[in-house]
Amino acid sequence: MLTPTVVSHTTVRRASRNSPTSPRTSARCSSCAMRHLCMPQGLAPDDLPKLEALICNARSVRRGEALYRAGDPFDTLYAVRSGSLKTVMAHRDGREQVTGLRLAGDPLGIDGISTDFHTCSAVALEDSSVCIIPYSALKHLCRETGAMQDRLHRLMSEQLIRESSQMMVLGSLSADERVAAFLLDVSERNGQRGYSHAEFNLRMTREDMGSYLGMTLETVSRTLSRFQKRGLIDTQGKLIRIIDIEGLRHL
Repeated sequence: MLTPTVVSHTTVRRASRNSPTSPRTSARCSSCAMRHLCMPQGLAPDDLPKLEALICNARSVRRGEALYRAGDPFDTLYAVRSGSLKTVMAHRDGREQVTGLRLAGDPLGIDGISTDFHTCSAVALEDSSVCIIPYSALKHLCRETGAMQDRLHRLMSEQLIRESSQMMVLGSLSADERVAAFLLDVSERNGQRGYSHAEFNLRMTREDMGSYLGMTLETVSRTLSRFQKRGLIDTQGKLIRIIDIEGLRHL
């Protein structure tokens, strides 16, 4: 089974929220296939309706559209309901760095909690949808429900661990090891979502991969070609098929 995987400012953000091209639809955790990975994980059945009362809407985000941009005021957390988005930070000289890949079930917007402003941008890699979670209401629910507070803390910790692991990838692994680690990570995350771990559409461009892995576009392309020649993977455009997963693990 194939699956997609895996920055204007406040005025643009508000316009996007109200745009007819970004309609809102109802969202229910109890009927969402990603609830085992998302906010409801670990909640008692009696607590789920309280969370659903907060997450009453889902918003569509078109490919290439920014859900929010660095510098936008923070008041909302999001959960990816379908599709995928990348997070991007800008250097002082204007260069952009891809910092994360968010798949269905992943949280978005946690970066804004510290300063009440988003420190990165979130951009849709494909037509996607996100659930809308007002942060002030979520804080109130956390005070009422210890399990919800524990879940929010776990989500924050998981994001910290993922970012720390990415720093290790950038700081200590070779080009081959970086690309292999990335493909294995996407493979594992797809499996957690009930999709094929061996075959998937990688929505990130080769340039995005290079930015995320601290490599040039040319190095990414050469590495993937080398993997293909060695029989580790097969690539056809964005379609990636892992042929020898143990071979990737032992690079």
